[in-house]
Amino acid sequence: MKKIIKSTPYFMMAMVYLLVMSGCNKLDTVPTNKFTDANFWQSVENSEQVVNMAYNQMFSADKMWNDEALSDNIFEGRSNTAQRSIRNGTADPSLDLFNNEWQWGYQGIKSCHVYLANIDLVSDMDQTLKNRRKAEIRFIRASIYFRLTNFYGAIPFFKQDITLEESNQLPRTPKATVLAFIHQELDEIIPLLPKKENLSAADNGRITKGAAIAFQARAYLYENNWAKTVEYCEKLINGGQENGIYSLFPSYAGLFTATNEYNSEVILDYGYIPSLKTWSKFYDAAPLSVGARLNAYAPLQGLVNNYVTLNGLAIDQDPAYSASNPYANRDPRMAATIVFHGGKWTNFNGSESTIYIQPGSGNNATERMDNYVSASSNSTSTGYYIKKYYDQTATATFDAGLNIIMYRYADILLMYAESKSELGQMNETIWNQTIRAIRNRAGFTSATALNYSSALSPAEMRSLIRNERRSELALEGLRYFDIVRWKAGSQYLNGYVFGAKFINNNTEDIRLDNRKFDETRDYLWSVPRSQMDLNKNLQPNNAGYAN
Repeated sequence: MKKIIKSTPYFMMAMVYLLVMSGCNKLDTVPTNKFTDANFWQSVENSEQVVNMAYNQMFSADKMWNDEALSDNIFEGRSNTAQRSIRNGTADPSLDLFNNEWQWGYQGIKSCHVYLANIDLVSDMDQTLKNRRKAEIRFIRASIYFRLTNFYGAIPFFKQDITLEESNQLPRTPKATVLAFIHQELDEIIPLLPKKENLSAADNGRITKGAAIAFQARAYLYENNWAKTVEYCEKLINGGQENGIYSLFPSYAGLFTATNEYNSEVILDYGYIPSLKTWSKFYDAAPLSVGARLNAYAPLQGLVNNYVTLNGLAIDQDPAYSASNPYANRDPRMAATIVFHGGKWTNFNGSESTIYIQPGSGNNATERMDNYVSASSNSTSTGYYIKKYYDQTATATFDAGLNIIMYRYADILLMYAESKSELGQMNETIWNQTIRAIRNRAGFTSATALNYSSALSPAEMRSLIRNERRSELALEGLRYFDIVRWKAGSQYLNGYVFGAKFINNNTEDIRLDNRKFDETRDYLWSVPRSQMDLNKNLQPNNAGYAN
């Protein structure tokens, strides 16, 4: 772990980087070149800077979008990215993403350990606040370990700061041991964290009791521990007065806008600050006619097909579906997530544009900029563009200050529905509390879409809930991890991926990469080659990858 462990003086000098703009308190920076180990931890303000740095290291918009590119929802057509290499079966232990993700994780864990080792030196800090900050840091450390172990399986695991020499000798700890630690940590910190209702406006974005409960539910879900997932989901569904009150936000599209940040559905998000800390994925993902530079990141036809009709039926099961007008009478979440031919786009100035993607369509040169040309052209490679998470308040180059949601209440309901179904406990009450509520918010009105059907077999109900997760949570970075926990890689991540029917005079689907998924290898990533070179105790590598 060459770049993971630094000496403490080096770490403190690195505090000059702390224009730490998380969604939490916006603290002023301090002249860090004046600090030493002896005096840094005499200041509450300095300690808060370390907390904010740890928040910054917990997640990012780039990670969410890159995670989505690992799934069957997205195609990256402009270059052979690391995610594309993984999906096409060509990645090896030297892949930069394997190394970068590993280094990022252990750098964040370093920050957490340094904080926990030194915070008690801050003598004039209120003890209640100190305990709360410790709990936040423990949540962040658990979150990073959770991400690392889901990617790599067994990983180097330690609970306090270690030296560089020690880090280069650590063996890998089994995933089950890491997960047991995460569960214990979360249970211990839940009582130490406030409900969201007890946060001040200045503390919006801080980790709360509800966030730790949601994390615990997701961690158990990823282990297919249905009973425990139910237990923790119920703490948020039924235990609002004690753990925080959450509800579905009335507008699905409105969930992902700057105007509605910190709304009733958001349990935890990753904060950005306009003009100071931004992300810019849409500069290479939005339609060209509205100001994007090019298109390097586009939805696949498989995601479009997943959205049911307004009758709640799959497109191949609804007689009312028309292949000649494929985007009419569909799940409203599709239009809120994806830009399809004839779809609408609200510009930065509030005006509305119609997007013309079908070859030969459009009334002028600007409108024709979005036409599909080929998989390697500047315009869309799939026949679609992204809409979800578009920030209308962004700059002309799509530098967005929009927060990225990490946990939201709809996911709690979906986790609950899936777990109850897998336990054989799905009934009309659970259905109405979860799937019906989510579809009702989305805009469905048909009884066939909203009403519970006891005629569905367990396999049919499983398929319905999985498809509902895909439609509701599309482009939020969760799809890949769902496929992994379902052990469904061959089903979703193998074979050709396709775009819209824009080939041969709009009669043939765009055919793109032939993806390859190896069931014996691809549920885990390789340990990075650079790390194995430093530490032979990291071997043997995960199955299917060379040491």
